[in-house]
Amino acid sequence: MEQFNHVTIIKKANTYFDGKVTSRTVLFEDGTKKTLGIMLPGDYEFSTDLKEEMEILAGYLEYKLQGEDWKVIDGSGVFYVPADEKFQLKVQSVVDYCCSYISE
Repeated sequence: MEQFNHVTIIKKANTYFDGKVTSRTVLFEDGTKKTLGIMLPGDYEFSTDLKEEMEILAGYLEYKLQGEDWKVIDGSGVFYVPADEKFQLKVQSVVDYCCSYISE
């Protein structure tokens, strides 16, 4: 999906790791939520409440889910993080991403 229609965007940024990771929240009419953001190079660890779909739109990073080996996305790709888990990122270049929150 190249663009989102009929959405509400929260103006205030979500800022993490001293501003090295930022995003904006996008709310959809059906109640779903996504964030659109940028990650600068660095090593990060995040935790989830809901299942997350991490869609990498551009950039180079390595990611590690609990109990798995490191994997690479160079350019674009998608990975899923289960609810209530932590995951690690090694961001090697500026990464453009879209995170979708999935309630099951």
